[in-house]
Amino acid sequence: MNMLNIDQKKCKQDGFCAADCPMGIIRFEGKGRYPEILPESEAMCIRCGHCVAVCPHGALDHAEVPLAACTVIDKALVLSTAQAEQFLRSRRSVRRFKDKPVEKVTLQHLIESARYAPTAGNSQLVEWLVINDRKLLHTISGQVIDWMRVLLQDPKSPVAPYYPALVKAWEAGVDSVLRSAPCLVVAMAPGSMPIRMVDLTLALSYLELAAPQYGLGTCWAGLLQGAMLANPSLKEAVGIPQDYSFHYPMMIGYGKVRYYRLPERKEPKIHWR
Repeated sequence: MNMLNIDQKKCKQDGFCAADCPMGIIRFEGKGRYPEILPESEAMCIRCGHCVAVCPHGALDHAEVPLAACTVIDKALVLSTAQAEQFLRSRRSVRRFKDKPVEKVTLQHLIESARYAPTAGNSQLVEWLVINDRKLLHTISGQVIDWMRVLLQDPKSPVAPYYPALVKAWEAGVDSVLRSAPCLVVAMAPGSMPIRMVDLTLALSYLELAAPQYGLGTCWAGLLQGAMLANPSLKEAVGIPQDYSFHYPMMIGYGKVRYYRLPERKEPKIHWR
């Protein structure tokens, strides 16, 4: 079976697919010929689907990125410039959550949205760990606090100036580590290559941008991240395999607050050349 199947009645022999192939493995010899991938080049294909997506005629089908599974772009759903700006600026870090669990089906849909984040070489190695157990999350927060206590007892240990306040808040019944969130999501990937950090960050960014459309708020769990990097037993407690990379777990839940303004940020520093 050929990797590319061309509907010759639809193909206009314009070469768009060959020109846009990231790996440059689609051969097109001009009018009168049809695009093809030689058998010896198939192993180089990264299954990105560009060839299927770029054909305006729907003439190209890929054996592993089938045309039938590639949704046609609906122009009516394309955001205007103003809509895109408000969508991006509306992102907030939510730190106050309702005492309400997040439904498994909602988390499933949210993660399915995040899977469209780009990955290096279209590797798609990102996996997801979901902790939807509030008691377990409370235990994990307590372990982070215990780790802070150990650091505070050693005057030579480098500690953040706010650690004493976090420990004191915990002792007063306030969870400032995971903010009493009902759910924690971890993006992880096998291996420890630095490039995986980019894949994981992009996946989590997609996740947090999609979350408000499901009525959810999110916040990057920086305190847990730092504790896991310093203390492997915490990584194990969370449930991340030893040989997996991870980057900033994300708290998720139904936010207690609603925002009505778009806070301003510093002007960008742009270095033109």
